Amino acid sequence: MSNLIDLITARRSWSKVTDTSPSRDELVRLVAAAGRVADHSGLAPWRLIELRGAARARLGNAIAEAAGDDKPSSKPLRAPLLIALVVSPQPSIKVPVWEQEATASGVAHLLSLLLSDEGWGVMWRTGGQVRSPEVHRMHNLEQHEYLLGWLYVGGRDDARTKRPAAPVDAARFLTSLGDDNESTGRDTRND
Repeated sequence: MSNLIDLITARRSWSKVTDTSPSRDELVRLVAAAGRVADHSGLAPWRLIELRGAARARLGNAIAEAAGDDKPSSKPLRAPLLIALVVSPQPSIKVPVWEQEATASGVAHLLSLLLSDEGWGVMWRTGGQVRSPEVHRMHNLEQHEYLLGWLYVGGRDDARTKRPAAPVDAARFLTSLGDDNESTGRDTRND
């Protein structure tokens, strides 16, 4: 297992993958770990759906139907495994739906990191039809559920070298509402 900061820094989206994919047992183990994401009130407002084989073609048909196309979409065939990311909001007075969606997104992102750490190529994909009634129906979603997209998962062709991503300019994104002493991390409580 990699050092966590190195794993996150090295994360890449793999738009092209090979025909191999993790087994169901491997996937169950990784989902158990990803499910440890922060979850206010322990609502578990998410679930995942595996799409392999013919299920990917059915998704291609649903996408085409939603778009009004005559020809099935070939996009779901780009990877041997698609994992549908489902937000399944639970009734709660304390936890709004947006926070429950954040939990589901966290599970998806953690799962993508875990898959990457295990050597799989992963890409989170969405598309114009992700929330269409046809795609909703194809996934057998409950009325209150909706998709965040799919993780496309397959083998990595390590012969294809990926360009390193540009480093993130963290100072641009990290701001402070405190005074200068607080932003330096200096303890000013006794000053």
